Amino acid sequence: MRTIIVAIDSFKGCLTSAEANQAAAEGILKKKPNAEVIQIPVSDGGEGWLDAFLAAMGGQIVDVNVKDPLMRPVMAQYLIKDDTAVIEIAKASGLTLITPKECNPMNTTSYGTGQLIVDAVRRGCKHIIAGLGGSATSDSGIGMLRAIIDAFAKGDSWDNIHCLDDVRFTIATDVTNPLCGENGAAHVYAPQKGATPEMVLSLDARARRFAEKSALHFGHDRQNMPGAGAAGGLGYAFLQYLDAECCSGIDLLLNTVHFEEILKDAALVITGEGAADRQTLMGKLPFGILQRAKKYQVPVALIAGRINDRQQLLDTGFSQVECINPPDLPIEEAIKPETAKKNITLLVESFESLLS
Repeated sequence: MRTIIVAIDSFKGCLTSAEANQAAAEGILKKKPNAEVIQIPVSDGGEGWLDAFLAAMGGQIVDVNVKDPLMRPVMAQYLIKDDTAVIEIAKASGLTLITPKECNPMNTTSYGTGQLIVDAVRRGCKHIIAGLGGSATSDSGIGMLRAIIDAFAKGDSWDNIHCLDDVRFTIATDVTNPLCGENGAAHVYAPQKGATPEMVLSLDARARRFAEKSALHFGHDRQNMPGAGAAGGLGYAFLQYLDAECCSGIDLLLNTVHFEEILKDAALVITGEGAADRQTLMGKLPFGILQRAKKYQVPVALIAGRINDRQQLLDTGFSQVECINPPDLPIEEAIKPETAKKNITLLVESFESLLS
């Protein structure tokens, strides 16, 4: 029997990827009790990154006491498998760790992310994979670098840190923005983190000064590389100071789970995200899954809590594009986890032609 793959991104603030997958699987099995369903927890680098890699490769979850975006103590986790560490930066530097009233990227720091890296290096990790998403910061990664200097530098110089010489860094993000300018970290993302227009200008100027000084020091300038603007400029610090490789988060994860091998026996893929629109086609997780599935002519159904640009999504190749919510359902009810799970199950169960 050919398999049905379920690989749905988290519905942020509502369902994890695993919860959404399970709800869809229940809908499939109600319609086809003997179906073989493969559930793949997924993330493109943001929420759920750690859980997705734990499901994909196994390993050990490590708890570390670090500083949150406001330098308060918080327990954060990362994953170790052999000599590889997988870090979800939001666990230490995420927006979910502070209240809406505390959101102010002039004050928040990525220091805690640096502490996770320090812990991984001290445990002997030689490859660190960082998922960049959901940050509360716009500090160009200065906080992260400061934590590494505090732990490893003799004196106050980055040049004295040699324990990172044989550590390889990979950053995962679907963001291609540069560090500075109209399309940079501050202008595009800082307002979502509580920045006023005046703060945006100040943050952008601060990032530019930091990049200029860093370029003079190293003799190269990576502020305009795709991904430099990710996570409030944390991507830039990884690229400039840690010589990181920047990858698509979904591609990295799909390669890890050997997704194309699974596709060879698949009859259908069901993917999704909280809100789907034309931005979905700009490298977001469902689009990455669609591109892989096209190679094997496997149909892909897209579900979401909100749908816009439906025809454009269909024209790109999704075989079905459906909203999980009835049109008259109030948003306050729709975002309740139990409601979302029920609606996913009911919708998937109704996929007559795809599940026939």
